[in-house]
Amino acid sequence: MAHNMRLLTDEDFQDAMDRRYLVRVFKNDHIVDSDAVISRFDDTLIVVQTRVSELTYHDRKACEFFTMKKR
Repeated sequence: MAHNMRLLTDEDFQDAMDRRYLVRVFKNDHIVDSDAVISRFDDTLIVVQTRVSELTYHDRKACEFFTMKKR
C-alpha cells in the first residue's frame, strides 16, 4: 500500500529527485501535472519532466507537490 507524501523542504525535493519518484502537482486545488519526475529545483521553481521532451516549470509557492511512496 502507498501513501501520499507532501514535498515541502529542499531535502524532500532532493530525495524525490534522487529516487525518481513520480510526483503530482496541484495548483488552486486542481491537478496540473501527474506522473512527473523532478528534474531540478531552486527556491522559486520546480522543474518536472513528464515525457522525453516535455519540461514544465511550476512556481514553488503557488503549487503543492505530492509523491506516492510505498509503505
